[in-house]
This record gives sequence, structure tokens and C-alpha cells, in this order.
Amino acid sequence: MPRSAAVRLGLAVSLALSAAAGLAPVAMADPVLSPGLLPAMRQDLGLTERQAVVRVKQEADASRLVPAAESAAGESLGGSWFDPGRGKLVVAVTDPAKAAAIRATGAEAVPVTHSARVLDRAKTTLDQLAATRQAPAEVASWHVDPRGNTVVVNVVEGADSPALRGFLDRARAAGPVTVHRQGVRTPRTYAAGVVGGDPYYTGNVRCSIGFSVHGGFVTAGHCAGTGAQVNGWDRSWMGTFAGSSFPGNDYAFVRTGGGWWTVPVVLGWGTVPDSLVRGSWVAPVGTSVCRSGSTTRWHCGQVLSHNETINYAQGAVHQMTGTSVCAEGGDSGGSFITGDQAQGVTSGGYGDCRGGGRTWFQPINEILSTYGLALHTA
Repeated sequence: MPRSAAVRLGLAVSLALSAAAGLAPVAMADPVLSPGLLPAMRQDLGLTERQAVVRVKQEADASRLVPAAESAAGESLGGSWFDPGRGKLVVAVTDPAKAAAIRATGAEAVPVTHSARVLDRAKTTLDQLAATRQAPAEVASWHVDPRGNTVVVNVVEGADSPALRGFLDRARAAGPVTVHRQGVRTPRTYAAGVVGGDPYYTGNVRCSIGFSVHGGFVTAGHCAGTGAQVNGWDRSWMGTFAGSSFPGNDYAFVRTGGGWWTVPVVLGWGTVPDSLVRGSWVAPVGTSVCRSGSTTRWHCGQVLSHNETINYAQGAVHQMTGTSVCAEGGDSGGSFITGDQAQGVTSGGYGDCRGGGRTWFQPINEILSTYGLALHTA
């Protein structure tokens, strides 16, 4: 039996037994907070253990409120996000008369000028420009920012060219747009050459396992195409890419075999204890999130954006979630998790875990829906 499979199974059983004995994981009603998240949240978010536990509980509550709160806003919805200061979900509305109905769901309401429909329409225009190769390389990404009530276009710091100026003119004509430059660099995917650790390999490329699903695991599409053979950490045959999409999307499904089986565990790679996966509630903007990858192990940050378009050199990738979490080569495909809820698989970004940066992930629920998969949960 491959070592990774044995480790996953043993750790899953160990965590379950510890929870039953009242030792771990740490819990505050619902959800269960894996002890592996506590040191990472202390290190990367500056939270005490108690603050981390409270934060994850508040974020879980906010996630569950999203459907009802956004429905209460109706056509005046301007977007929603988690506000750590209030510890609540906040919903933006263009019609102040909707505020009472939103508050009745348990969320807060704030007035804005532009509806989500207006912002989404502007972003769609930018996506169409990218589809016709009118988005120059100096444009890193773009997304709807519900907190700013605008479409944010991230432009590489210091960049200035006629093509860039033309793109920005067309972007501003599409709707409310804000250009952000500070600290922005050209995004890249996080695949890497062959190195040690506990990865999987496709040829001479190393990537990271995302989440276990029944029948295999999900990961990043840029790591390999459909039909590619996959080897585990020990170079034994692990499975085959049964489906892969990149660019446009950045996701893939690997169907496993050869004695490898799946368990609902996100590995801490020896840096922190492992985390059990119990579901896939979508974390709102502002929520804390942690990432596990075979190169840089555990790091945490916040969800910065939903439905962001990333302008990679290989082509635009849509419907990504942006974060402040760092990552490096070889982390591609790895797990993004909030509390015990799977969020997505690492795609790419810029920067590193020494100086910081931004990283985007492909949301897990879209991958599950595309391939008809069921997340393996505890």
C-alpha cells in the first residue's frame, strides 16, 4: 500500500478517535475546527486560539446566511461579504427599503449605488475583451468587489503601454471600474519541476493533490491534460487524468487506482496536524482561508474576491476566487479550506511565501458539478 494512502487513512482514524475522546479537534458548536488550522491562523492572521475559533464559527454562520440574505435583497442586491469587525455577513443593496428584510435573516445591510447585475455586466464585457485577446499581459486580473461596489482591474505595477491604456478606456466605458496597481505582478501557475516531498507527478511536473472525491481526487487543470498518467510520491502508478480543463477553467479530476484510496483529509505535510473535510460551504469575501500544498505546506489569509478572471499567459481563466494567501511552484492543485469546509484547488498567483503575494483557487463546487463527483467527507 502506498505510504500516502496509509498516512491519510491512519490520520483520519486518529482524528476521529481523538474527537470522540474529547481531545481534538477543537469545536465550538458547528463547525468542527481542526487543530491544524489554529497555528496557521495564529501565524498568518495574527489571531489568538480563542479568536480563531470564534472567527471560524462566525464565518460558518455567515456562509449559511448567504442564500436567504441575498434573496431578501432581490434585484437591489449589490453583493455580500463577511465583515470580521462585525463578525457578520454584510449585504449591499441599492434599495434601502430592503434593509429590514435582510436584517431579519441575521445579516447586516449597507446602501450602495450599483447593483450586482450592473457590476456583473461590466465584468462580462471585460471577459469578452479577453476572449478576443484584447487584454494585454500588463492586466493581471479583474473581479467584482462588493465592498467597494466596483469592478477592480488589477494592473501590473509600473506598466504603461498603448494597449493597456486602450483596454482601460474600454473597461471604464463598460461600467464602474477601479484600477489597482500597488504590488500587482504578472500571475503565473504554480506547477514545478520534479522535487522531493509528498506530491504527485505527471512526467517532469509536480503538483499537489486537492480534495478526495469518491473515485479519486480533484486538482488543477494546468498540471496535465486528459489521459495523462499520474504517479504518487514514490513514483508508483496512482491514476489517470479523467478530465482536465485549462485555460478557461483550471480544474481536473484524477481517477485513482493501483491500491491508492481516498479519505476526507487535507494534509498538513508535517507542519500542522491534518484537517478533516466535512463539506463545501462557499466562504464569503472577507472570510479567513487556509491552503495546503506540497511546497509551502500551510499558510492562511483571507478571501478577497469571487468570480475573478485571471489573465494568465496561456489564456484567461474565469470564475476564480482570489485570496491573500501565498503559494509557490508545486503548490498547484492543493487544497484551500475554511474551518472544515473545502473551498477549492490552488491555481496560481504572484509572489512567494517569503515576501507574500496573491493566490487564486478554482472553487470546488464547480469542479464537483462539472464532473458529477461527490466530495469525500467525514
